Amino acid sequence: MWVVYNRKENAMLEGYTLDALEERIGYRFQNASLLKQALTHSSFTNEQKINKAKNYERLEFLGDAVLELVSSEFLFKENPDMPEGELTKMRASMVCEPSLAFCARDLELGQFMRLGKGEENTGGRKRDSITSDAMEAVIGAIYLDGGMEPAKEFIYRFILSDLEDKVLFYDSKSNLQELIQGTLKKDFHYELLEESGPEHDKTFVVEVVMGRESLGRGLGRTKKAAEQQAAYQALLLLRDKGYVFKKY
Repeated sequence: MWVVYNRKENAMLEGYTLDALEERIGYRFQNASLLKQALTHSSFTNEQKINKAKNYERLEFLGDAVLELVSSEFLFKENPDMPEGELTKMRASMVCEPSLAFCARDLELGQFMRLGKGEENTGGRKRDSITSDAMEAVIGAIYLDGGMEPAKEFIYRFILSDLEDKVLFYDSKSNLQELIQGTLKKDFHYELLEESGPEHDKTFVVEVVMGRESLGRGLGRTKKAAEQQAAYQALLLLRDKGYVFKKY
């Protein structure tokens, strides 16, 4: 027997209900408690003294395995001549924490989550480690609720779609270094333009500079994240100027 929850009561922020998320992802859960669990951080269960098995960690474990299988099959079929080592490296870049967080931002997944007050106050909704885990937990929830096909559809739509642009982002710093230093034979550097906010919730603005030219700016909660975003913007600029990148 399915346990069905009041979907509006499950929202953490006004307007961010289970119904709204289901509409965004194009999948309606038969068992709404699975989606609720996928959006529940351990800080919430600890604070509310709920059974810790009701947070997203077990679903994340399952979703990680489903994601690895689906992405492996996708890369295997799309790259028939690519050796195992390159396939492994590419898969790792596609399903790493920053990559999944990048995909989660398209869904505003952090806004739907249930967080403890401490995690909420320290910017947990924007933390890559949390939103990437939640992305995998949602995959696990869909798999348990409807099987492999809807889980695969979700992965193809929100993780493996627009892959050319996403791969640029996934490996943006290494791709930029290879292009500028290897192809253009020039030097570049990342310059910190701004650092603001309290110690637990800082924001960094970083610029990529080649010679005297600014190639792109990025904003992030860490310097590394800001540099990755800046490198991505630089790659998009260079692509518009006619530089060609490998498909993936």
